[in-house]
Amino acid sequence: QVQLVESGGGLVQPGGSLRLSCAASRIMVSAYTMAWHRQAPGKQREWVASITPGGDRNYADSVKGRFTISRDDAKNTVYLQMTSLKPEDTAVYYCFKNGFWGQGTQVTVSS
Repeated sequence: QVQLVESGGGLVQPGGSLRLSCAASRIMVSAYTMAWHRQAPGKQREWVASITPGGDRNYADSVKGRFTISRDDAKNTVYLQMTSLKPEDTAVYYCFKNGFWGQGTQVTVSS
């Protein structure tokens, strides 16, 4: 089965940075649009960023200019580099390919 495994979450202070990783199995991330979504406590899951096979990137307005999605084809891994983190970024972050979700990794932004 397709597997997407996120890692890199943790506790960071406001203004800090964190890089999330999504390691894929049984698919090549270069062949599909890959995305990151997040879900804060008591909130609906929301789309954060995506990258197409051609390398085009798109971001939610709430993270544009602060987050960067990227892909390492040799490692078959998708990344989300997060900078200038805000408490509002606190959420479980999920890696996504159409039809498949990772298990999520917790990001907490707090002093």
